[in-house]
Amino acid sequence: MSVTDAFNEFQGIVNADVQQVKEARSRRDLFKDAFILESDVDEVISSGSLARGTHKDPIHDVDVVIVYDGAKHPDWGGPGSSAEDALHHTRSRVNSLLGATNGTFDKAVRLAKWRNHAVKCFLDDPDDPNAFTVDAMPALRRNGMLLIPEAASKDWVPCDPEYLIKAVADKHAEWSSYAGTVRMLKWWASEQDIKIKSLVMEVLALHFLPTNHIRPVAIKQFFVSALYAIEGGNEVVDPAGICGPIQSDLDYEGLADSLRAARDAAIRAFQAQNNNNTAAAIQYWGEVFGDDFAKPPATGNPLPAVALALPRTVKDTPQG
Repeated sequence: MSVTDAFNEFQGIVNADVQQVKEARSRRDLFKDAFILESDVDEVISSGSLARGTHKDPIHDVDVVIVYDGAKHPDWGGPGSSAEDALHHTRSRVNSLLGATNGTFDKAVRLAKWRNHAVKCFLDDPDDPNAFTVDAMPALRRNGMLLIPEAASKDWVPCDPEYLIKAVADKHAEWSSYAGTVRMLKWWASEQDIKIKSLVMEVLALHFLPTNHIRPVAIKQFFVSALYAIEGGNEVVDPAGICGPIQSDLDYEGLADSLRAARDAAIRAFQAQNNNNTAAAIQYWGEVFGDDFAKPPATGNPLPAVALALPRTVKDTPQG
């Protein structure tokens, strides 16, 4: 087994099952087809990781943005009760169009509950911990971006999910392995001892995952560059420059520790590969990605007895 074979095998584990992806798209499209017929709806947009192609296994939910005609809802878009009003309206229309009992378009949704920004729609048993949901978020178009309700603040806030969709598409056009590699990085994040939102990894990849190398080199360089940025005090923020920090409760020290361990193992893997020690390279990549990564061939060379040279750990980085 080569390092390339090992990564290809891991990609198959990280990727969601083809039938699962097909079902997710079908459920998303059900909402799009139902709501686009509404007289007060201008458009229905696919959003989230499925729209970006960066979804990993398993798929728990899909996202749609229901863009309403502001002229039909002139009281929406400002502070006060209109945020909850928009969520209530969307939930009511989900029940009327797609409710399991009386839906006029299809009988698919068992339960619909509005949350802070969207209506979470259960198409599976709501008591199932792995229940699949469609998150339907109402929105208005304002000043070239979307305005979405925020129940907690009783206001509407701007966002631009289409920015990241286009940015990821551009990266994938440059390198056909980009989206699949982002899935690997999101898998890596899910294996860490701290909570790292998948969107954090997508934004880090957008900035630090190069598109002009083969995958092992690109991943190694990602961990080197991402660690340098996080150790330097950089915060992971909305790439569109609108919504601020992606994860306000992120443990940045813990993230730096995890990135550092991954960087060190990736460098060892890269150096082992340069020394024609494929077994050691695969084993070091297994240290990065965990037990689901391919195992080295039993006949391969053992790991080097002498520690390989690694970059000096940065203890304090001046902030300029």
